[in-house]
Amino acid sequence: MAAVGETILEVRDLNKSFYGVAANEQVNFDLRAGEVHGLLGENGAGKSTLCSVLAGLYRPDSGEISLDGQRVSLRSPHEAAEHGIGMVYQHFRLVPSLTVAENLVLGLKGQGVRLTLRAVETRVAEIAEEYGLSVHPSAYIWQLSVGEQQRVEILKQLYRGARILILDEPTAVLAPQECEKLFEVVRHMADQDHSVVLVSHKMEEILGHTDRVTVLRGGRNAGTVPTEDATASQLATMMIGAEHMPEAGQHEPRRIDDAEPVLTVTDLHVTGDRGTPAVNGASLEVCRGQIVGIAGVAGNGQREFQEALAGLRPATSGSVRLGDRDITAASPRRRSQVGLAYVPEDRLGTGLASGLTIEENLVLKSYREPPHSRFGVLSSSAIAATARTLVERFDVRGARRQMAVSLMSGGNLQRAILARELTRSHDVLLAASPTRGLDVAATAAVRGHIRAETDDGRGVLLFSEDLAEITELSDLILVMSRGRIVGSYTPETLDVEELGLLMTGAKDHGAHQDGGRAA
Repeated sequence: MAAVGETILEVRDLNKSFYGVAANEQVNFDLRAGEVHGLLGENGAGKSTLCSVLAGLYRPDSGEISLDGQRVSLRSPHEAAEHGIGMVYQHFRLVPSLTVAENLVLGLKGQGVRLTLRAVETRVAEIAEEYGLSVHPSAYIWQLSVGEQQRVEILKQLYRGARILILDEPTAVLAPQECEKLFEVVRHMADQDHSVVLVSHKMEEILGHTDRVTVLRGGRNAGTVPTEDATASQLATMMIGAEHMPEAGQHEPRRIDDAEPVLTVTDLHVTGDRGTPAVNGASLEVCRGQIVGIAGVAGNGQREFQEALAGLRPATSGSVRLGDRDITAASPRRRSQVGLAYVPEDRLGTGLASGLTIEENLVLKSYREPPHSRFGVLSSSAIAATARTLVERFDVRGARRQMAVSLMSGGNLQRAILARELTRSHDVLLAASPTRGLDVAATAAVRGHIRAETDDGRGVLLFSEDLAEITELSDLILVMSRGRIVGSYTPETLDVEELGLLMTGAKDHGAHQDGGRAA
């Protein structure tokens, strides 16, 4: 076992390119025993590539990787796991048709013939209880929300005993209290001589919970500094350069007293994948020029609520109205036609078709219409022209002609979805975790697009587990817990501590109800 502070992992002059474009260029990185090492950088800066090389998913073009002073070749995730390296990816590696327990042991060597699924489930439950990562071991992955699936990925690495754990945006879908619990676990692991690489775009996480920080920019090292000597402005400047720093404006609540309602949800009930109630009588109203934010811990009915509003899941009772139209039973296509824009939390699974090109994805909702098609025949030139315009207008970086969207970074995936949705005629934007996993610049850009919606007289319904995002953007904040709207605040009456307690169920339902314009 390495002594605390001793270098256990070292990367030297790492190079990795895709289609002739360098993702990592002469990157150097080292990790010490017993430390939490932060990794910062814009989307496309090379963080995910570096981590995927360390996890054995990609092979470097050149460079060296050493573990405990010995040069190693990590040719597969199995080999990385054998060396004690585990990674929780931003885009999950789970099989939807298998249970939580089955996913944890899938492909795992050396389990022996006596291993039973019941024993695995028991052990998973013990780890989940120990680390506060609540998820049912026998639940199928397709039944779980994005936040719950992330917990499964963390549990998988803990179950497999990784001594080096790479966490890619681990708190993106966690409530404040859950984040603190996770960081307690991370620090406990470091105290036991485990090492953690924390990939995060949240400055407060990096500054509050790491020992050192390495910043990547444009695939190269921008520097490594001790966290105790770093500041948020210094790290942000290292990430994107002083000339590109976004301005942080203060949120000024919009007045909507006489505004026209554009989305009205009344006593909505929705059943979850397991046949039990997921949404229990939710009601709300979104007016023109207003952002209504829904805060809550993943797994409390938000996914089912979003899907019901988007037409992807039927409501068992209640109603949904878009302006003066009842769309409760309308198809997703019909809802889009009458004015609903939808940015889902699952970018590659729901928002975009991963096997299609960027051009095809950008016209998924308009390919039946002129100029993209005439008399049922697609116009490739018109589609290409539209794609070029949208890529430039929404700053979709790294997109090349006929490029599969699965090769794009998270921030550019989100820009592509926004480009498609916001350029269609609509009155309401339904956005779910729109900046999850994005860097500072991409987050600022996405939030700018959301604010612009209200400037143009549209309404926005925003779902997010990022409390800072909800409080920064929303004119009315609703809290969702166990399928119910349990509290509402305006920016003037917001009590963040009470809101967090409501989100996690630590405070009784109905403990705080502000006036606002919630139905």
